[in-house]
Amino acid sequence: MPILEIKDNDKVLAIVITHDFNEEGIKFCTPNDYSQQLAYMHHPKGHIIAPHVHNPVKREVLYTKETLVIKSGLLRCDFYRNNHEYVSSIELNAGDVILLVDGGHGFECLEETEMYEIKQGPYTGDQDKTRFEPIR
Repeated sequence: MPILEIKDNDKVLAIVITHDFNEEGIKFCTPNDYSQQLAYMHHPKGHIIAPHVHNPVKREVLYTKETLVIKSGLLRCDFYRNNHEYVSSIELNAGDVILLVDGGHGFECLEETEMYEIKQGPYTGDQDKTRFEPIR
């Protein structure tokens, strides 16, 4: 299955790498101007990634971008515009990865679900997000 872009008109709300995606080499899924990069890597046995350190590079991050890795279960992700208007939904399965890029989002666990969340920190509590009523 391909890498999916969830859009509202021309605005990318999320990028999904499904659990069954498979492509040799490195596939960057995000443009260079995103504050969080997402890539898929598939290398053969014996491939070496050279040891390295990351140099200090100052970056400005204005909005939090979250990445979720679904470990197990089934999760519905609902997408919203910034004005809280519902756009669409997608179901995520074990092994799927989603980068939440823009707009709003909410979730419902359709099965018992385990997931990892990766985002910029530190988390600032109520300053970090505005909560609103989900779709029914």
